[in-house]
Amino acid sequence: MTLKLTVENAVQALEEIKKLELQGHSRDDIYVFAHFKERSDDINKALDTAEVGIKEQGILNSMKNMFTSRGDELRNKMEAAGLTKEEAANAEEELDQGKLIIIAN
Repeated sequence: MTLKLTVENAVQALEEIKKLELQGHSRDDIYVFAHFKERSDDINKALDTAEVGIKEQGILNSMKNMFTSRGDELRNKMEAAGLTKEEAANAEEELDQGKLIIIAN
């Protein structure tokens, strides 16, 4: 089952990640998304959470994301992490508002 949480900042993200770990989720199966790539990279590094990569997306989608807009890349990665196309589109709108999205499998 895929869980999606929306938080305002990295402090709230850390609190939610700790709750997810208590529920049995591994940080290898928890993904944090931010609209700006640098913010997303910094948060994933600081919180020791996974990044959606070739393992989740496959090599073709990973390569395709190198040539798409950030919004398309985020939607593709959130789908690879377990959201439906519609859920990913709604989550990307939340990212546009400066929020963070946490997805756990």
